[in-house]
Amino acid sequence: MLHDRVLVRQDAAEGERRSGGGILIPATAQVGKRLAWAEVVAVGQNVRSVEPRDRVLYDPEERAEVEVRGVPYVLLRERDLHAVAAERIEISGEATGLYL
Repeated sequence: MLHDRVLVRQDAAEGERRSGGGILIPATAQVGKRLAWAEVVAVGQNVRSVEPRDRVLYDPEERAEVEVRGVPYVLLRERDLHAVAAERIEISGEATGLYL
C-alpha cells in the first residue's frame, strides 16, 4: 500500500435486514445515504489512525473496488474514513473505542 491508502474488506453483502421493531426490509428497498462497515486489511506508510484488523465506517459511494486473487476489496484514502472501531483503543480505558 502506498501513501495514505487503506485497503478494506467489506462486511457481509447487503441483503434483507430487520428493523428494530422486527419488520423485514427487502434488499431492493431504497434507503437514504447509508455508510458501511469494513475491516482494514492493509495500510500505507502515511496512515496514522488505523491499523490492520480495525473496523472502519466509510461511504460506499466514495470507493474504488479492486480484486486481489479473486477476493474483492475496497481501496480508500484515510481522509474518507468516518469512524474507527478498534479493540486496541478500548483497552486504554479512556476512550470509547469509536472515533467519529
